[in-house]
Amino acid sequence: MPHRPLPRLVLITDWSRADLLERLDDALQAGPGIAVQHRHPEATARQFFAEGQRLREVCARRGAPLFVNGRLDVALALGAHLHLPAHAVHARDARPALPPDRLLSVAVHSEHEAEAAHGADFALVSPVFSPGSKPTDTRQRLGAEGFARLVDALPCPALALGGITPANAGQVKAAGYAVISGVLSAAEPRRAAAELLAVTASAAG
Repeated sequence: MPHRPLPRLVLITDWSRADLLERLDDALQAGPGIAVQHRHPEATARQFFAEGQRLREVCARRGAPLFVNGRLDVALALGAHLHLPAHAVHARDARPALPPDRLLSVAVHSEHEAEAAHGADFALVSPVFSPGSKPTDTRQRLGAEGFARLVDALPCPALALGGITPANAGQVKAAGYAVISGVLSAAEPRRAAAELLAVTASAAG
């Protein structure tokens, strides 16, 4: 069992936005249960770490957990949690390297990946709908039914990722949601985050 509560909403970074930190800071004020995932595959190792330091400051100010995508060394250096992409080592192999109070999430897109999620605290299952941040993404969409099928194959809770917005989140029965544009591109990030949290609270009730 995890030593910390699981997030109900994960905000994934979009470093193409010059106002990213300001929008994250605004969204994190929507309430508890929100985490930030540091993702920037195009960044150099030093740039990625420097960005992580800036995110750590924002998260610390708002009391939000920080996850690092794919870089165990950076996660350890920042005192952050770890997210493993689908092509990374298996969660069961990474788990021993993490302190016991750190959470571990994994990316899942198929039943095969779902079966390999043992050792993770939760999974980000995608793409549920068409990702707003990836207009050229040609992967088949899971939809609500496909998402439910992968949830049944998982050994851990699942958060829905891919095209999730406050308007469609209620179509998917999930432990929570992970978003990029659904919050960061919203006119009011705090309001969008609050609406997504309200959907998870309603589903839990």
